[in-house]
Amino acid sequence: MSHSVTRHTVGGPAEPGGPGLPTPGGALRGRKPATARRRRPSPTARRQRRAAFLFLAPACVMVAIYVVWPILSTIRLSFFNWDGMSDPSFVGLANYVELFHAQTFYTALKNNVIWLLLFLLAPPMGLAVALYLNQAVAGIRIVKSLFFAPFVLSGVVVGLIFSWFYDPTFGLLAMILGHGVPVLGDPRYATFGIVFAALWPQTAYCMILYLTGLTSLNAEQIEAARMEGARGWSMLWHVILPQLRPTTFMAIVVTIIGALRSFDLISVMTSGGPFESSTVLAYYMYDQAIKYYRIGYSAAVAVVLFAIMLVYIVYHLRRMLRAEQ
Repeated sequence: MSHSVTRHTVGGPAEPGGPGLPTPGGALRGRKPATARRRRPSPTARRQRRAAFLFLAPACVMVAIYVVWPILSTIRLSFFNWDGMSDPSFVGLANYVELFHAQTFYTALKNNVIWLLLFLLAPPMGLAVALYLNQAVAGIRIVKSLFFAPFVLSGVVVGLIFSWFYDPTFGLLAMILGHGVPVLGDPRYATFGIVFAALWPQTAYCMILYLTGLTSLNAEQIEAARMEGARGWSMLWHVILPQLRPTTFMAIVVTIIGALRSFDLISVMTSGGPFESSTVLAYYMYDQAIKYYRIGYSAAVAVVLFAIMLVYIVYHLRRMLRAEQ
């Protein structure tokens, strides 16, 4: 004889799904839907978000107008042939093809690489000067002001000072060597002479960055390192420089951008000469736009320069983020 057994619960007959088992509708018993569990932001949180958006909106609008829109306009203009007065005509990639076949472009690119390599001496020199000036001794403020002076000078003034310094007839360099050396008149030395002049204010700028960073060092870590016997180079390498990593990143990025957009000293000291031997991409762009009215071709040079800057900045940003992680 077979008996059919029916399961009953305490409160009555069993339901299709037990506790925790899926019901025919697919939902779990005893669990609320995800939308029901979400809490709406409080009025205070909504007001804070609204206030943050209102504070950021003017800056976002200015960046969009003065940064993003000019970049997009320059990229668009690089595909046109335009002299600044007549109607622009679309030429596609013709400006880029001509650019990559121009010998002056490669000379300017080589000079930009020289600027970049030599300009990277500015951060370590600025750090050395900052460490020297970060001392509590009598008269250090006067010394700081002397090292700070190049930073407040205009690039035109710096260019004129070093043009007189390099003058082969009455310049200070000729008096030191005993004979004149045409630094700015020789294609072999012109670029190096301009970079040496540009390193003077750039080192002062890096010095200011590092002086600011040295004021935010953790004194407890430094004292603990001293108790462990760290001195001199070991203290600098293992304790001070790791805390100055954000400052070093900023100094390197600013220095790279300054090397790639170098223009004012070249314009004042050599005007890209002699024989276009000291020209760089920024001055080549200006020369094509202002002297020869080739606005589209100049925009193509600007796009290439922007791409080079972007590659360097993204590379260093990734390195810094990886180091922090």
